[in-house]
Amino acid sequence: MSAFAEIQRPFRQAARSAPYLTREEEQLLARAWREKADRHALDRIIRAHLRLVFATAYRFRHYGLPVQDLVQEGTIGLMQAADRFDVDREVRFSTYAAWWIRAAIQDYVLKNWSIVRSGASSSQKALFFNVRRLRAEISRFADGSEPIDVEQQIASRLHVSRRDVVHMESRLNGGDLSLDGTIGDDDGASARIDFMPSSEPLPDEVTMQAIDGERRLGWLNSALAALSPRERSIVEARRLRDESATLEALGQQLGVSKERVRQIESRALEKLRAALVHREPAMAAH
Repeated sequence: MSAFAEIQRPFRQAARSAPYLTREEEQLLARAWREKADRHALDRIIRAHLRLVFATAYRFRHYGLPVQDLVQEGTIGLMQAADRFDVDREVRFSTYAAWWIRAAIQDYVLKNWSIVRSGASSSQKALFFNVRRLRAEISRFADGSEPIDVEQQIASRLHVSRRDVVHMESRLNGGDLSLDGTIGDDDGASARIDFMPSSEPLPDEVTMQAIDGERRLGWLNSALAALSPRERSIVEARRLRDESATLEALGQQLGVSKERVRQIESRALEKLRAALVHREPAMAAH
């Protein structure tokens, strides 16, 4: 037995042995927690309903997640229910808490059942948690006299498309595959990741990009030669560095106003464009 299970065992025993609360006790304790922040009252409410957390968690154990994690998430849902419970609505706390516990566990299952996230909409959640039950139910009552489209019947009941049903069933039945897993026999086995398309550019694309980059750099250096030293320093500081200098900073450096720096920059860019177009007419389109 794991160390966590050893720790959890007295927790389960405490949940089973905690006394049930009457409606009047629930209301008194809930009011004490809500109006006076009485931690002892909250503790009694939580302990009395932990058995509901365990019962709900075990209903979701077939998804392959650790039951102790499901219990933990359900306990969080129980505490949220205690925080939000409205005594004046005259609803039993167990009825109210059951929804919060189930919702917390379902959210945890959806997030952790697979490395690929399932849909988070209400219709997709209903499909995820009910598709297997509905398939078994429909198949059980089919008399076999005529073929039935089980997927379409499930889709109609849950108000989703037939395609969604087929996709969800394939997800539930297929499980996740490791990219490190192998394909083929022992002699010629290859990892699945080796068959994944690469997002890196092809070698010829890399070569062409390098050639184009060198060509454009030559054009730029040739065009920069047409600028005066002050124009070139402004363009380099404003356009060709990782951190662009501000107009105000350049104005202080050159002893002119920032508006004057803006005018010089604008004129220099026009001269650059004219020089580049003269050198390579195709640049006029950029």
